[in-house]
Amino acid sequence: MVKLERLRADHAKAVLAFEVENRNYFARAVPDRGDAYFAGFDALHEARLAEQDAGICHFHLVVNDEGRLLGRVNLIDVEDGSAELGYRVGERAAGKGVATAAVAEVCRLAGTAYGLTSLVAVSTLDNLASRTVLERNSFTVVEKTPVAGRPGVRYRRARLGH
Repeated sequence: MVKLERLRADHAKAVLAFEVENRNYFARAVPDRGDAYFAGFDALHEARLAEQDAGICHFHLVVNDEGRLLGRVNLIDVEDGSAELGYRVGERAAGKGVATAAVAEVCRLAGTAYGLTSLVAVSTLDNLASRTVLERNSFTVVEKTPVAGRPGVRYRRARLGH
């Protein structure tokens, strides 16, 4: 079973370790964050917390029953009842339904706790795992769009909170 924890200041060390451990794995599917991300991580973490406090974003860690960090799921650019969904699951937890469960839970929270009415997400066409997670969570394709210079699609889901 997975659960979401809202990002806190004391998560910084675990999040950085998770990102370092999975850097090469993530880079196979999405653009690498770059060395500056890791070098300036503490300031970035503080900036994310400030964005969260301002209600601009909602950041979550995906953890298992033992509290082990398995992934991240975020709602960014909250505006007019909508936000963009982003998520990543570490290599050790990939292919086990973790992302699908985490996205389902954040969709519920988006509607119930954050008062959102819709979410959007993007995926490259060749990222079948990501597209499957979105489709299993009732996201539908709304348009083709480039993602980091690659062919991709934009998804949307309304009816949040259940």
